[in-house]
Amino acid sequence: MDFARQGKTVVHTLRAKHPRAHEVSPVEITLTGNGPLTPDLAQAVRRSLGFGLPEEVVLPRGAVESLTVSGPDWLSGKHRDVEVRWQPADKVPLAETAVEVAFLDGEHVTACYPGTLAHVGRGNVGRSVRVDLAGGSLELMIPAASGASASLRFTFSLEKLEPAAGLRLLRFYERIAAGGAFEVRASAGVIGGGELPPRPEAARQEAARLRGYIEDLEAVQRHCEQYFPIPDELTPTDRIALRMARLLIQGHCVASPFLRQARFTLNGQDSPTLRSLLSGEPHAVRGSIAAFALTLAGRHLELGPVHFYHPHVTVDEENGRRALAALEAGRGEGCEVTVRPVGGECFRHLLRDAAPGSGWTPVPLELPGFTEPR
Repeated sequence: MDFARQGKTVVHTLRAKHPRAHEVSPVEITLTGNGPLTPDLAQAVRRSLGFGLPEEVVLPRGAVESLTVSGPDWLSGKHRDVEVRWQPADKVPLAETAVEVAFLDGEHVTACYPGTLAHVGRGNVGRSVRVDLAGGSLELMIPAASGASASLRFTFSLEKLEPAAGLRLLRFYERIAAGGAFEVRASAGVIGGGELPPRPEAARQEAARLRGYIEDLEAVQRHCEQYFPIPDELTPTDRIALRMARLLIQGHCVASPFLRQARFTLNGQDSPTLRSLLSGEPHAVRGSIAAFALTLAGRHLELGPVHFYHPHVTVDEENGRRALAALEAGRGEGCEVTVRPVGGECFRHLLRDAAPGSGWTPVPLELPGFTEPR
């Protein structure tokens, strides 16, 4: 028995004296439980002992009635009021670590993702395979019983990932959520696989919404050549601006809920069209903004100059009367006029260098939970 101290704790460690010590003087540990385990703890025990997955399992004092050690006289005994925890044994180097996860439709591969084989284990129920991906981990548990279904657990985090890497993880998750056949493959052959049931529709829709956000962010970062990790939080206003930015980059015209009025300063020149507008008749108005920009995660993302337009705007009545009077008196220069699209609509945006196929007809934002601007 070796002894060591970790802070105030004394640690006793059994050490074999020779390679056949486990045969000549075996040591057996028997745990007697105290009632059923909680569902989460029962699953952890099943994963660890049943399939050999490398995770620490802790049995609290309330779950253990006794721990009995059978072996040499100086070691044997029965212990109560104990907490029991077991940890993975030292990792055995794997012969091969480069693998890929392939999703199948019959014999046709519909998608394939590279990964690293992190663990292969075996327990009293079956065997396990763990594959690590950038930002995620896939655990596959394959029962030894013939005909029993394999189970899969996929966990991932988008924290500190750039959009391109986050998109790959989400598409991987969407493949799992859609259900169907998959295999974990190495160069020597198939390591494991199975048939996945489809996830609930709500889970798939949530993944699709998150993917849409990251696709928008990736397009804007690429356009602006500013790359940074996916922000943890996004306000509704930021979400709308991000979708607008992506559509503008793609050459579309979009209605902006942030631009419901515009203010112009007259230069003193008079015309029948200007007088008609100031008199309250609807007219088309087009102008320019030096740069369309949004701020995300403390970054100023500038897309470039944009045009704004609406085919039917009217002048505020008071502004119109004052501006007309100023024109009549020859003092129109410097007079400010506010115009608004009719019917509560919004001005439309278009990047200055875009060549839209739909002209000034706005495309929908298609953001679930948001009302489409008109």
